[in-house]
Amino acid sequence: MKRLLTLSALMLLAGMGTALAQDVRYNFDNTANFASFKTYKWVTIKGAQQMSDLVDKQIKTAMDAELAKKGLTKTDADSADLYIGYQAAVGQEKEYTSFDTGWGYGPGYGRGWYGGGGGMTTGTTSTIYVGQLALDMYSPQPKALVWRGVASKTIDPEAKPEKQQKNLAKAVQKMLKNYPPPVKKTS
Repeated sequence: MKRLLTLSALMLLAGMGTALAQDVRYNFDNTANFASFKTYKWVTIKGAQQMSDLVDKQIKTAMDAELAKKGLTKTDADSADLYIGYQAAVGQEKEYTSFDTGWGYGPGYGRGWYGGGGGMTTGTTSTIYVGQLALDMYSPQPKALVWRGVASKTIDPEAKPEKQQKNLAKAVQKMLKNYPPPVKKTS
């Protein structure tokens, strides 16, 4: 009986560990030429919840390190091959429904990629759950989303700073594991 109880307790603990593990998903445009992407520029996604300067820096630092491992170089030039932005939810669910593809100047850190006149607003609906981090990669031509990764159980404002950074680094590494997406072999 003791063995059965011990075995049951171990299985329950193992199950809890799995339930608490980070969940990572990604999707991509299978017509995009990911081999042509060499540089990227950070952009602010319109309507996304703004993180504190400290959390923003931590997220971008973790992302920059992993993107460098993938052969991408960060630039501030508008001629970047990819525009990259993130969205995060801390405290409550966040739903965003649109982004402006005007690629003009807008609010945010310095020169934004949205706003300005003549743009077209593209509508999508997606929910970012508490603790999730979503990374979006846009191609300047044809001004379209080409890759998206989402990691759950990533941002926990209640955790100690060391734990927060460890979770963030682990989530970013898992999220970008499949970037660039595998190329299908033609038969």
